[in-house]
Amino acid sequence: MSFTQTMEHIAHGFEGLAAIVLIVGLVWSGARSIAIWRSDDGGGRAAYRALRETFGGVLLLALEILVAADLLISVAVEPTLENIATLGLIVLVRTVLSFSLEVELRGHAPWRRPRP
Repeated sequence: MSFTQTMEHIAHGFEGLAAIVLIVGLVWSGARSIAIWRSDDGGGRAAYRALRETFGGVLLLALEILVAADLLISVAVEPTLENIATLGLIVLVRTVLSFSLEVELRGHAPWRRPRP
């Protein structure tokens, strides 16, 4: 097996891991949300907030894993100028998406501390 084929397999493994993280994270987030909803002090709003925060974190983790997979494919498998440019665009889009999710989850930009 060549280096390129090995890197392709590893990159596909990362993509599969990201899919597993999303599926397990969705189930875990749903179970946590239902547990909060069923508890006496939970309520619907607390359950929704827990679901949103938990699954948002899962989405961020999956995005990071997918960036690693794209990095392997673009740099190690076929390091052409077109693939590197495509990788740059993918990373840019995913960075903007990750930043948006972070702001949505925390309610403020990462460099700003929330007011007490």
